[in-house]
Amino acid sequence: MSSEVATVPVVTIATIGQHEGQTITLRGWLYNIRSSGKLLFPTFRDGTGTIQGIVPKAAVPEEVFNTLKELQLESSLTVTGKVRADSRAPSGYELDVEDIHVISPVSADDPFPITLKEHGVDFLMEHRHLWLRTPRQSAILRVRATIMRAAAEYFDTNGFIRTDPPILTPNACEGTSELFEMDYFDDDKAYLTQSGQLYIEATALALGKVYSFGPTFRAEKSKTRRHLTEFWMIEPEVAHLELSGLMDLAESFITHIVTRVLESHRADLKVIGRDVSKLEAITALGPFPRLSYEEAHAMLEKAYAEGKLENPHKDGDDFGSPDETYISSQFDKPVMVHRYPAAIKAFYMQPDPADPTKALCLDVLAPEGYGEIIGGSQRVDNYDLLKSRIEEHNLPLAAFQWYLDLRKYGSVPHAGFGMGIERAVAWICGLDHVRETIPFARTLNRIYP
Repeated sequence: MSSEVATVPVVTIATIGQHEGQTITLRGWLYNIRSSGKLLFPTFRDGTGTIQGIVPKAAVPEEVFNTLKELQLESSLTVTGKVRADSRAPSGYELDVEDIHVISPVSADDPFPITLKEHGVDFLMEHRHLWLRTPRQSAILRVRATIMRAAAEYFDTNGFIRTDPPILTPNACEGTSELFEMDYFDDDKAYLTQSGQLYIEATALALGKVYSFGPTFRAEKSKTRRHLTEFWMIEPEVAHLELSGLMDLAESFITHIVTRVLESHRADLKVIGRDVSKLEAITALGPFPRLSYEEAHAMLEKAYAEGKLENPHKDGDDFGSPDETYISSQFDKPVMVHRYPAAIKAFYMQPDPADPTKALCLDVLAPEGYGEIIGGSQRVDNYDLLKSRIEEHNLPLAAFQWYLDLRKYGSVPHAGFGMGIERAVAWICGLDHVRETIPFARTLNRIYP
């Protein structure tokens, strides 16, 4: 007669609710532990979440109790125990520990450097490779992954073709001050891309609706909470699209991303400390507000007159971070500011036929003072106009000959925008600084680790 031994399932903390009342095994790390006499309360993490364990001394072998009591934080281990529902627990469940197996213990002589006490930002960034293990940072990265997946999903399911532009470009076409230069073959110079836009204009005129998704680089020496030198950008481009349609596209795109995050990450948003009602307002019925540049300028003038802004905004100037922060803080939804003065915008932006001093462009400012998350425009589609704009901006005409060719051979109106993933993560997660939105931030003063 043969006997069968029941197999204990290996599960994740994220799915542990499906195993209430069952004995399971977790593979993870010891995140924290506290004791109360003959009771231990270890907290385990496994990359999908955290859960508290209960270990009464009388209920487990002495070796298990003593091993766990002496175990250092971030030691890796497997834990076997019974899942029990508990409404007081953050996850709604606790684990009655029955056994543990230590995989790799952390030495008591060299303990994990990040503890539950307060640490300075410089210390945490210096230990970013370890800071990522904390529940809040892990939650941010899970939300980031869904934002990136939802962004690509939106375009993939709406007839867009992903076309990847080059990361290395041959010319510093808009000036070298914000470009990273590197040596190329035969003493040539190459530059890390600031944007894939010009290249995907070419693929849009081949395929109709396209997008690119990849890393971009900016060498601007900025220390603000919104700037990184290396970040990820998703950029759609559409043939036969004009500004009004571009604004519709941006609104639908953002709403889709926020919807996906709310569907999958309410627990993570709670760990981060995000007020989800602010995000729920994005998906509520009603369009995003749309302001012309003049209307936004008038709003800033009024705010300055009322003492709500320290500095006045000069009509005709671009909006600085304080300006964007104020404008966006006045709305519950992202606000679209359109038709900026053409003189302060890029050479490739189409002038407004009703007023050629304005460009057919838009910025989408996230609510709660988060500022610009999307920038886009309708592109110049006339050969002679584009050529004259290149010359007016003192750009090397030869470097743009391929770009001019797009207007020579079957040009059509077309438009697109770019969204920086990190700024979107900062807004959706409610973060104070963009450095927490990416696994390893690259800033003016940081390239380690």
